[in-house]
Formats: sequence, C-alpha cells, structure tokens
Amino acid sequence: MSEAETGRVALVTGASRGLGAAVGLALAVAGVRTVLTARTVGGLEEVDDAIRAAGGQATLLPMDLTEGDEVDRIGPSLFQRFGRLDILVHCAATLGTLTPAEHILPKDWERTIALNQTATWRLIRSCGPLLRHSPAGRAVFVTDACATLPSAYWGTYGATKAASANLALSWAGELSKTNLRVNLFDPGPMATKLRRAAFPGEDQERLPHPSTIAPAIVALCDLAERRHGEVILAR
Repeated sequence: MSEAETGRVALVTGASRGLGAAVGLALAVAGVRTVLTARTVGGLEEVDDAIRAAGGQATLLPMDLTEGDEVDRIGPSLFQRFGRLDILVHCAATLGTLTPAEHILPKDWERTIALNQTATWRLIRSCGPLLRHSPAGRAVFVTDACATLPSAYWGTYGATKAASANLALSWAGELSKTNLRVNLFDPGPMATKLRRAAFPGEDQERLPHPSTIAPAIVALCDLAERRHGEVILAR
C-alpha cells in the first residue's frame, strides 16, 4: 500500500491470534488505522503492543461476535469514532466439534452457526453502509475448502462456512456497480489454534505461519486491487 492508504480505517475480526492478528498487524504497518475485535482481551493487547512497536495505530474492540446486538452496534460506533470504514476482513471462526452428523449437539451447532454464519450477515448489515460510502471499500471474508468440498465429520464447520461464503458472494453480486469490492479468501492449511484442534497430531512447523499469508489479504484491500466476487487462494 502507498502513503495514500493513510487515513483509511479497517475492521479485522478474530484479531487476537492467528490470521486475524497477522492481518491486523500487516494493515497497521501499511498505514491503515486498524480496529481489532475478538473475545480475548489479552490477545488483543499483545497484537496492539506489536502494532505500536512497529509504528502503527490500532483500536481494540473486545466482543463476542455471537452476541448479535453487539455486532449490530459496530457500524454506528465506527461512524461515531472515525466517520468512516474502508476495509472489513472477517477472520473469526470456530471449528465446532468434528463428529458424525447424527451426533451433532444443539449447543455446538448453534454456537458454530452464530459465529461462522450469522456473524457474517450481521457484519454485512452493520458495516455495509459505511463500506459502500468509502471511495474504495474492500471486504474480505476468510473461507475454507470444505465450504465447497464436504468431508465426513466436518458437517458443522463445513455447512456454516458454506453458508457464509454463499452470502458474501451474493452480496458481492449486489455491489457490482459500486466501488465496494467483496472477495472470499482461502488461506489453505496454516499453523493456527483452529488447525491444531482439527489435526492434533500434525507437525505445525511444516505449515505456513499466518504472517506469511496475511500480505495476500492486505493486497486485496489495496486501493489498486479490483478483483471482485472471487474466491482467492493463498499465493
């Protein structure tokens, strides 16, 4: 990003660790005023320390995205604080429980739907007006291959990620004649806590670190980036 990026405001979800933290840091270093949201306050503070050490600026917004009323207040709060929102990167997700479809418990199903699916809708609803008002709004939703390639025992996670992806691409189609660009981004396997929960015996030293994936997402947020309504794979 160029110096022209300074003054833009970004919201990054799931920003206390993993890909969300890496994207938040990368955007802030690029000169974007970054708003970081996640449930874990301690994790957000660690990312904030890293951003400040790198000369960037961040605002912390601790919240649980499964609390719908809180998500609905994000857009108005950002408008009151900054008067704008230019970038949304939605990284927050939960694995749920890997189990046969017949054994999925209601509490696991509802929690996974709330974060992986409903939060996407509420973010679009809450932040969409600000993003459309931006001269070059950008929205990136992190997806997963299982959204289009169902796997045994991954029904809860896969179904909710598929619903989120479908909604995001539907929204992209509705915005084809605006300056707002919406894309899905599939980072592939990464060394994250979610990945470790799914594959506890895997050697994460052999996987890409989120910090190596984040620049590809930052590129999709660039003023010059014009891709729209696509599923982008980590490069």
